[in-house]
Amino acid sequence: MADLEAVLADVSYLMAMEKSKCMPAARASKKIVLPDPSVRSVMHKYLEKENEVNFDKIFNQVLGYLLFRDFCDNFSDEPVPHLKFYEEIKAYEKTECHDERRKQARDIYDNFIMKEMLSHTHEYSKEAVAHVQKYLMKNEVPVNLFEPYIDEIFHHLRGEPFRKFLESDKYTRFCQWKNLELNIQLTMNDFSVHRIIGRGGFGEVYGCRKADTGKMYAMKCLDKKRIKMKQGETLALNERTMLSLVDCPFIVCMTYAFHTPDKLCFILDLMNGGDLHYHLSQHGVFNESDMKFYAAEVILGLEHMHKRFIVYRDLKPANILLDENGHVRISDLGLACDFSKKKPHASVGTHGYMAPEVLSKGTPYDSSADWFSFGCMLYKLLKGHSPFRQHKTKDKHEIDRMTLTMNVELPESFSKELRDLLEGLLQRDIDKRLGCKGGGADEVKAHPFFTGIDWNQVYYQKYTPPLIPPRGEVNAADAFDIGSFDEEDTKGIKLTEQDQELYKYFPLTISERWQQEVSETVFETVNAEADRLEQKRKAKHKQRFDADEKDSDCILHGYIKKYSGSFASVWQTRYAKLYPNRLELHTDSGSTKPELVFMDQVEEVSADFVQFKNEQCIQIRFRDGIRDGKLILTMSDEIGLKEWALSLRGAHKESQELLGSMAKKAGKIYGTEREASKANVLISSSANSANANSGSTGATTGGALGQKNANGSSN
Repeated sequence: MADLEAVLADVSYLMAMEKSKCMPAARASKKIVLPDPSVRSVMHKYLEKENEVNFDKIFNQVLGYLLFRDFCDNFSDEPVPHLKFYEEIKAYEKTECHDERRKQARDIYDNFIMKEMLSHTHEYSKEAVAHVQKYLMKNEVPVNLFEPYIDEIFHHLRGEPFRKFLESDKYTRFCQWKNLELNIQLTMNDFSVHRIIGRGGFGEVYGCRKADTGKMYAMKCLDKKRIKMKQGETLALNERTMLSLVDCPFIVCMTYAFHTPDKLCFILDLMNGGDLHYHLSQHGVFNESDMKFYAAEVILGLEHMHKRFIVYRDLKPANILLDENGHVRISDLGLACDFSKKKPHASVGTHGYMAPEVLSKGTPYDSSADWFSFGCMLYKLLKGHSPFRQHKTKDKHEIDRMTLTMNVELPESFSKELRDLLEGLLQRDIDKRLGCKGGGADEVKAHPFFTGIDWNQVYYQKYTPPLIPPRGEVNAADAFDIGSFDEEDTKGIKLTEQDQELYKYFPLTISERWQQEVSETVFETVNAEADRLEQKRKAKHKQRFDADEKDSDCILHGYIKKYSGSFASVWQTRYAKLYPNRLELHTDSGSTKPELVFMDQVEEVSADFVQFKNEQCIQIRFRDGIRDGKLILTMSDEIGLKEWALSLRGAHKESQELLGSMAKKAGKIYGTEREASKANVLISSSANSANANSGSTGATTGGALGQKNANGSSN
């Protein structure tokens, strides 16, 4: 029976893998629905405050770039050839073949540079032209041939094209996607979880599929009770921090982090090709050429971490995972540590791979530890065991003693360059160790063993892997062999509110990786569906409340939910428009006059959100005898709710200051400052009287704050 369950688990997992490669409509089991276009008002205000509404910030985001390109190609009044020029340059820079690069260089010169020169538009400098011509005349095509043009292209795109983009529907669409991103709150329901593929000290790793895009990931679930039992809270939170700092093709990176009442969940790159320890057991030891391939890719992963002042501390074949094409990534940053401010001194890692300085208690160390472990790992790939486990001893103390005292004897079968590399990496003296003499990864890359390696081609994964994982196989141990934790171990452990408070800031979405996921899966499908709904709405001539408000004094507008008490105790959706003197609440049909809330009626807008009917809400309290005493507003959009609260408080404060100023002036007219309070009462009374009468004429009156029409412009 257990065998049958294991087979079914494998089949389910492999079917999910295949489904993730299907068309977007078939791939996703849950639809992404973009927020209403009116969210532009709130998001533009929010992004401006975050200094995100500028060309560089938007252009350098995956979705921002795609939407800006769509605008330039299909919606700009004037042609924008600069973007195509930029894309051709980027394609040229990624071309490895010298002959192909030469052909591309000539095409770019003819189609863009020469064409611009003949048209006499003089958009690009003479220096940029001269730079390219100098190399082409010598028949040279370096990677950076067109670099002088990049800044000049950007200078043009930052101007009129970007200004027009901000006024277009494509910027509205960017705001819709950005709002969706900033409101991501993941739960287990957002994933279909499949086969267990690994187990660690605090929990398990599963293959899973994200419901709304169909992308496959690895879900690492840490048990909160087990963490508490082993006092591993700091380690768990540290792993989340380390994963948030890295984004590299040679490291298993995180896209999301979230938690449930019982688990901490990391959503990571899925590497379904097994690990090097597994393949050692299946394939046997590797030769020097094959080992060199894995070494080169691992070096780039270590280099990425070390440049960010992260020491990995657990390098071994079991932590080097293969993707379906055979390229490798460093996994499991649970023991990684930031050494930028203070060097670690804890003895952590795997025996047989730990550096002498790590084993020497109380000795501070940095990235030096990883280069020693790297040497141990390479040795195991070649010989099948760590250099300090030659007698297959399992005694950890004996392994540590040998690491601290033994000089490794390298086989004569190793090439001279390989022996020199390993001797350099396995130096006990840090100052003599390769990678620790001031040059870091560059020292290792420059070693004669790696002569002939093109590190750019390594980075772009252009070298052919020595081992392609078998297709249609899980490439991991049997699910029952991996096993699961005994729940009896944590039966007596209780999680308190204080324990849960530790993980308050655990949830995280890595923006770049989420946008990349969307762009590779459902971006075009979701946009097409949103466009279809927009056209349908326009065809029905449905009133558009999110019309252009830039010529009015409207502060903010968009959909919001209002609570209606008494007999109609429900949330009612209203299209709200906030002006300096009032808040208008329109019904969706627009057939009736809007409900008006004047700022001089308001006593207070709550400084903090109030909890009402299980919702975070804005509470507006009115002066005595006005309306029902309070108005409750909410929305599911957390960013939007914060912006509405800030804007309402700002409008109310300004109205109070204006009323106070008018009262003082009126007091002086009456002759004494003492009469100012009487004047204030009189002004407020006049305002309320005007407000009460405003509905019958269709003109909304702001009392003492001025008279404006329903569209916000002054009469």
